[in-house]
Amino acid sequence: MPSFSIPLSGLNANSQALSAISNNLANLNTVGYKDTRMEFRDLFYQQIGSTGAGEPIEIGAGTSVGSNAGIFTQGSIENSGVSTDIAIQGDGFFVTSKNGLQEFTRAGNFSRDQNGNLVTTDGANVLGYPAVNGVVNTQAAVAGLNIPLGQVTPAAATANIQFGLNLDAGAAVGATTSAQTPVYDSLGAAHVITITFTKTAANTWGYNVTIPGADVGAAAPVSLKAGSLTFNGNGQLTAPAANIAGIAVAGFVNGASNLTFNWNGFAPPQPTLTQFAAPSAVANSTQDGFPSGSLVSFTVDQSGVVQGSYSNGQSRAIGQIALASFANEEGLQRQGANSYTATIGSGAANIGTPSAGGRGSIIGGSLELSNVDIATEFARLIVAQRGYQANAKTVTTFDQVTQDTINLKQ
Repeated sequence: MPSFSIPLSGLNANSQALSAISNNLANLNTVGYKDTRMEFRDLFYQQIGSTGAGEPIEIGAGTSVGSNAGIFTQGSIENSGVSTDIAIQGDGFFVTSKNGLQEFTRAGNFSRDQNGNLVTTDGANVLGYPAVNGVVNTQAAVAGLNIPLGQVTPAAATANIQFGLNLDAGAAVGATTSAQTPVYDSLGAAHVITITFTKTAANTWGYNVTIPGADVGAAAPVSLKAGSLTFNGNGQLTAPAANIAGIAVAGFVNGASNLTFNWNGFAPPQPTLTQFAAPSAVANSTQDGFPSGSLVSFTVDQSGVVQGSYSNGQSRAIGQIALASFANEEGLQRQGANSYTATIGSGAANIGTPSAGGRGSIIGGSLELSNVDIATEFARLIVAQRGYQANAKTVTTFDQVTQDTINLKQ
């Protein structure tokens, strides 16, 4: 008698294949979704005899689903222009955490929650390496990334100033010129420093560094540092030979801490002060202090560093995205919501920075689309449908054979 379990196993297997294909098609537009491919395997065999050559004669017991392997090929990258959208180019998974469970995803359509935490669509925290004072420590344990837009950062007092300046070699003795630059105190308030240059002899200039008296509770500008500059016949500075250090300001009326800064640009090999036969002029001036500022925007670079831009013109790292790689990514278990968890088959997660250790790079302001190919899925759909129909026909055939056998008694 024929065994109905054989075509029934085929019906069941092809039905599951149809479900897998329909799931792929349903996720055609799911961000970061990875296609699956249903694969069958034959079941055990019953030996009913052997040939004269000793070859076994076997009858199979049907088929079952052997695997539903994930296909982790690269999906297309689409630019979205949204700062919190992040795509992976290459291998790797974002690392997330929700309720203490570590999961992994390729879907980078993140957002910020009410506390500024970078989260997935189902509220899981995106993990990485938070920065401390703009410095990322990738040797630390991964933690949730926070992007506090609007948060005020402290000011930095000026520690160094520098000028690109030419003093007119043809100026008469007694001629003066000046240069100015702002400096910032510990509270982030700006104070204008003026340096007045007076020609005292050929190739020799005196300088006097002053600050407005009102800034330090005085009636007139206060001298902070004075000295002389010496140039050679080629217009190059010869003295002082080192940067002028320890220019101090005390007694700010706004209550800021005392300020000490250096005037750089004197040390060899290329002092920034010259004396040529050209009008005295300041080409540029720099200083390294800045006022307090708030975070107004951010970007993510190829190495996953989240770079914040502040209202005071400063830019510094907020953190760095972490990626995980696996010895066998097909062994990951799908949890829904675009998430995976590690299994014995996948091996433990190797978590580190992007563009290192075989992990892919990051593309900020972009999303990785599903890698489902609709033409391939339709071809699989036809094959699975035909397989289901063939097994259904086998069932009806077995039914007819069984009926014919029952009718033999008539």
